[in-house]
Amino acid sequence: MNPTGTYADDLRLALNIADAVDTLTMRHSDPADLTVELKPDHTPVTAVDKAAEILIRELLEQHAPADSIYGEEYGATGAAARQWIIDPIDGTKNFIRGVPVWATLISLYDGRKPAVGVVSAPALGRRWFAATGDGAWEGLDASSARPLHVSKVADIADASISYSSLTGWEQCGKMDNFLDLSRAAWRTRAFGDFWSYMMVAEGAVDVAAEPELDLYDMGALVPIVLEAGGRFTSLDGTDGPWGGNAIATNAHLHDDIVAVLGR
Repeated sequence: MNPTGTYADDLRLALNIADAVDTLTMRHSDPADLTVELKPDHTPVTAVDKAAEILIRELLEQHAPADSIYGEEYGATGAAARQWIIDPIDGTKNFIRGVPVWATLISLYDGRKPAVGVVSAPALGRRWFAATGDGAWEGLDASSARPLHVSKVADIADASISYSSLTGWEQCGKMDNFLDLSRAAWRTRAFGDFWSYMMVAEGAVDVAAEPELDLYDMGALVPIVLEAGGRFTSLDGTDGPWGGNAIATNAHLHDDIVAVLGR
């Protein structure tokens, strides 16, 4: 894969940053060595989360100084329309327990338009990435990457659906909606976090949905799902990562899923 589109250089930068961050996070991924703190929202954070975001910010400030940045641990800096959205470790609860399903999420938005997304999961030995106009890909580097395509499943009765947990649906008052969808679908499994959405892009599952997410949880996922041929919206059907929750599908199923979960 050789990116040639408008955001080709930005994608190369994001991939290089992911290489550096993977080295850092894997060096400090032994749960026995981690000190875990609770943030004000009672979610866990480690020194590795913070160090990874600092590294990303330093590299972006060096190579893309005109762009703004929004990250999970240190918020927003800069006011440029081109904004990098980063989550240094998505799946921190997995990270601190030694479960290998965690990833660094790096994305670029040009205004509100998705431009670049990189999801790097070094403990799984996998990476997914996309740039608008250059397709979606899976591989540890561009030279060996394979193209991603969503599935062609067009009926909920044939669909495989991935989610994160049931409690979130209960807390937002949509447990009955989600259970209705689960009963109608062929299969449901809680793969969770970034992995659900990457499996949509791969065509391994057909739908991923979560009732409560932050922008940094979703930013990198959107370009990959879209470039693989899928759709990504909030529960009410608004395109992009801006609504505080998510439905990602192979596009064929999207309106039907929104009709169930968004009502």
